[in-house]
Amino acid sequence: MSRCPACLEPFADNGFGGLAQHFVARAQASDADHVRWLNQNLSKRRLDPAEVDRRLAAQFDLSGRSLPEWVKARFIAKFFGANPHPFVSALQHPSAKVLLGYVLEHQHFLRQWVRSCAFIAARSDRDDVIRYEIDNMATEFGGFGPERPSHYELLLRMGESLGCSRERVLSTAALPVTRKSLDAWDRIATGTHWVEAMAAMHSLELIAHRDLLKEGATLHYFDPAILTGNDVTQETKAFLREGYAADVGHSDEALALVAKYARELGNTLDVQGTVLRSIDLFDDYLIARLERAEQLAGS
Repeated sequence: MSRCPACLEPFADNGFGGLAQHFVARAQASDADHVRWLNQNLSKRRLDPAEVDRRLAAQFDLSGRSLPEWVKARFIAKFFGANPHPFVSALQHPSAKVLLGYVLEHQHFLRQWVRSCAFIAARSDRDDVIRYEIDNMATEFGGFGPERPSHYELLLRMGESLGCSRERVLSTAALPVTRKSLDAWDRIATGTHWVEAMAAMHSLELIAHRDLLKEGATLHYFDPAILTGNDVTQETKAFLREGYAADVGHSDEALALVAKYARELGNTLDVQGTVLRSIDLFDDYLIARLERAEQLAGS
């Protein structure tokens, strides 16, 4: 079975014929998500179903790579390629407004993240997955006492260091683009197989994976010199350093578990489609951080 990477509708066939016909039909109906996916991944010109079928097969082909290698390649192409994502470019040497836009939108992402991890743990019957998600929830939201505050607490401290009280942060509603992405991730966590949900959420941790340069990325999530210079607050350094240190292990361990159980359960194609959908949602969400920064700059 395969899933549509634009809407997650499942298609049970031996190839990509059903999915190809679905894409053509949705594009003819001018559905924005499907047209966008086709334009960004297959072609900007109109294709017949047979050509869409062929190109979809190429998109999903592992070509001798492991599933984690395929996920990393797709993620790098989206965010760290020849034309890096605009937020990644802005974060290389970020302004205070960019960092505050990060804080105001990311607080919502982290709360949804923890809920997604909880759904994965609740729906899985595999002890290694449950242990992994419990540790992840503690790291992101619970913390381990005064010496090891959670990523969420570090984010709020970063906001305070930028002149924004945590009361203001917590009372700021998510922008519509962020809200749309969060709602979609919630549907993935509650409505797809737990292996798909795990892949969808933890593939996103690749954003701070400091070793992606070895695998073709053109730059880091941010310039590591930030951590030793004086361009940002100490609290900002603490938040960025935590993710920079943690997400290599977090993402690699998660993707190894995903590959193991996708192979065992026979749902690798489903996982691939769901990962592609999650990557596009993350693209939109990172743009929302910049949208928030622009609002702050104009206020």
